[in-house]
Amino acid sequence: MTMVVGVPKEIKDMEGRVSMQPDGVAELLHHGHEVIVESGAGLGAGFTDAEYEEAGARLVSGPDEVFEAADLIVKVKEPIPEEYDRFREGQSLFTYLHLAADKGLTEFLMQKKISSIAYETVESPDGSLPLLTPMSEVAGRLSVQAAAHHLESPQGGAGLLLGGVPGTPAAKVTIIGGGVSGTEAAKIAVGMRAIVRVLDINAKRLAYLSDIFEGRVDLVVPNRARTAAYVAESDVVIGAVLVAGAKAPKLVTREMVASMRDGSVIADIAIDQGGCIETSRPTTHSDPTFVEEGVVHYCVANIPGAVARTSTLALTSATLPYLTKIADGGGVEQAASSDPALAKGLSTLRGDLLSAPVADAHGLPYTDPAKLQQ
Repeated sequence: MTMVVGVPKEIKDMEGRVSMQPDGVAELLHHGHEVIVESGAGLGAGFTDAEYEEAGARLVSGPDEVFEAADLIVKVKEPIPEEYDRFREGQSLFTYLHLAADKGLTEFLMQKKISSIAYETVESPDGSLPLLTPMSEVAGRLSVQAAAHHLESPQGGAGLLLGGVPGTPAAKVTIIGGGVSGTEAAKIAVGMRAIVRVLDINAKRLAYLSDIFEGRVDLVVPNRARTAAYVAESDVVIGAVLVAGAKAPKLVTREMVASMRDGSVIADIAIDQGGCIETSRPTTHSDPTFVEEGVVHYCVANIPGAVARTSTLALTSATLPYLTKIADGGGVEQAASSDPALAKGLSTLRGDLLSAPVADAHGLPYTDPAKLQQ
């Protein structure tokens, strides 16, 4: 069965990533499928229209042509309201969705009967998240670079060099969450010679991080009082909490933020899932920060878009095998029924919401996927 796969240009603010690179087009064509790419879709990541044409894609001039012709839409970021009308009822979608933080998008997918798989909840048998991991790695590393930049005086920061120089103290960086993004943030912060603390409730994860960092990072099992104490003395707080598919818990309160020194920096990597810091709200690459309680907040909702080529190469290498399974299997529903990892990522199906955490977050009706197979 031939499937028509559509690759539209991303239109989120300064989002240069693209959901498929040219060699992915060649792979899908080898499997007997057709790929339609919007002209200019890959330019932000350094891929020209000519490269897509050489790989066998059909280039079209605008997004409407992509959405009209494709059975399956493949994106990087979640659809935004100006894209909603382009979808056809019953179409399929494979992208990052982060539905627990977006009730409007959830309701749209249900009303339009879009069958969707979310990259961030595709789960391997070992519990890892193979399509979220590469972007978590990028976001974790970039969060520290961004925090270091916004600590500078011209950016409204406290005027601190993250690692200091001999005779001056280094900045104190507290990372809340020791998962993939938190670990990568810690690597960069340690490399920049900051004083680094990682808070995580998983003692086994902390033991793993102890082996990795060999005593160069303070590792803490947090409680509310302990978190408040660490935040208060921090120059940088990185929010790196993840509850897969669910809205992020608010672990840092406004009072904790207010206790920080003016000009300190918060980078909330969890903002895609609603943020784990009470004072956070989504920002964009063109207007990345705001000041709340005297603290500079960096809460860009598509952090990896800042390094579009690196991010595209990392992401599409991870997604292509799953995308091929979806196309070869005849669509989202069929592929999810035969692949447990894709089944974990199935979010909406023909008007039904199949994610319990999303349903809980928005008070929407939940459908157990097992009942649909009966």
